[in-house]
Amino acid sequence: MVLLIAVAVGVAAGFIRTKFHKQSFRNVNIQHLWLVFLAYIPQFFAFYSPSANTLADKWIPTILIGSQVMLLVFALINRRLPGFALLGLGLLANFSAIALNGGFMPTFPDVIRRLVSEEQAAMFRVGERILNSKDMLMLRENTLLWFLGDVLTLPSWANPTVAFSFGDIVISMGAFWFFWELGRPQKNSPEVSP
Repeated sequence: MVLLIAVAVGVAAGFIRTKFHKQSFRNVNIQHLWLVFLAYIPQFFAFYSPSANTLADKWIPTILIGSQVMLLVFALINRRLPGFALLGLGLLANFSAIALNGGFMPTFPDVIRRLVSEEQAAMFRVGERILNSKDMLMLRENTLLWFLGDVLTLPSWANPTVAFSFGDIVISMGAFWFFWELGRPQKNSPEVSP
């Protein structure tokens, strides 16, 4: 959710920037974009498709870690493009939290209590996957790099419904920066070269 907001705001900000300078978006040579789609396909089936309920938890670590590796490779290949260094740093933070904690993104009872009522929170058990998500309910003291897990939520006045990580914020900053830079005034060349 945080990433989608950042992309939408980044696209809008870049677009406004182009209109202010009376130009179009810069041309960018993004390499191996197919890696993003390849990384997303298994996540779609694992978390968003109707078949997500039937997928065994034992496959989630393989899907998550494999997807994260593909996204890291994509960010590394395009690291010279604006925002991609930040994007890669955020992906690395998420990958570290997931890989070091059994292939799931850790989250914690106090985080869940910020998202749902006490009665609903009591239904979740430590060591179990949260519904059909990538998150596993853990205890901080048993979690490696717990601070990189899904520990952040929106303020209570925003009616938070999701938890997110430090890595998600850094990825979002990278995505915003990328789209903002696409609207930068063009000088000698219309292309942003890697």
